[in-house]
Amino acid sequence: MRKVLITGAAGFIGSHLCDKFLDNDSKVVGIDNFITGDWGNISHLQENKNFQFIEQDVNNSFELSGKFDLVLHFACPASPVDYLKHPIETLKVDSLGTFNLLEIANESNSRFILASTSEIYGDPLIHPQIEEYWGNVNSVGIRSVYDEAKRFSEAATMVFYREYDLDVRIPRIFNTYGPRMQLGDGRVVPNFISQALVNEDLTIYGDGSQTRSFCYIEDLLEGIFDLSVIKGLDGEVMNLGSQEEYRILDFADVIIEKVESKSKKKFLPLPEDDPKQRCPDISKAQSLIGWEPKTSLELGLKKTIDYFKNIS
Repeated sequence: MRKVLITGAAGFIGSHLCDKFLDNDSKVVGIDNFITGDWGNISHLQENKNFQFIEQDVNNSFELSGKFDLVLHFACPASPVDYLKHPIETLKVDSLGTFNLLEIANESNSRFILASTSEIYGDPLIHPQIEEYWGNVNSVGIRSVYDEAKRFSEAATMVFYREYDLDVRIPRIFNTYGPRMQLGDGRVVPNFISQALVNEDLTIYGDGSQTRSFCYIEDLLEGIFDLSVIKGLDGEVMNLGSQEEYRILDFADVIIEKVESKSKKKFLPLPEDDPKQRCPDISKAQSLIGWEPKTSLELGLKKTIDYFKNIS
């Protein structure tokens, strides 16, 4: 049975990862400081004998007993609302926090998985985005607290790979949605659904021509899990996301239809440095781990809308 450490364990993706590894012959130690995480995401695990939770800020030095087979660093405010509300904490968790977790992984010769993001590509000048693309990021813009923090985390992770021969892998996660997202976290899926459920106008920034792709959480989990456990992927950086691209304007219509809402669309100015296109090239994931999303947008949205109906 593998032993796994997961930071950000009470967050959207982190809590689902705890479930995924527990369902696959693992003992899981979860860490979170609840700056954006929610105890309700992991409360169902408190009686699981293979799950241990530690409330801890990973930006501070801390010690853990025993060794781990896998260390997955997923602690970080990930939505624009959260990382703009907590800019210092965001910068710290992907610098100090990353170093602390890399040290833990190195000391126990663990495999280290860093949660990176499509945001490292910034407002991309190539489309779709490939892993070899260096990005187009404004290092002094308001989004840089997240973009540059993740870029620094990637650099730190690769230093440990080169200097200490640590087995590291970096999934670059594109827009993901599903149950356990926060209703008002600033990302398009929960924003649109929460507004549509109460017949409020859906907020569209700019003219809505910017594009996004949407990957359902269960599909993403399969990709992260496979990237984490398959041997021979040392040092790999891999895009994980859907290649089905939607204009935000059109996606708003999809949500209104699925929710059967009376909402209209409301247009506001485009935020600073908001990317115009965002869609991954997943050729590497397809060839190296045999992964691609399988859940249709229709099914994924149904599950997500049902979840939001139950919590609203």
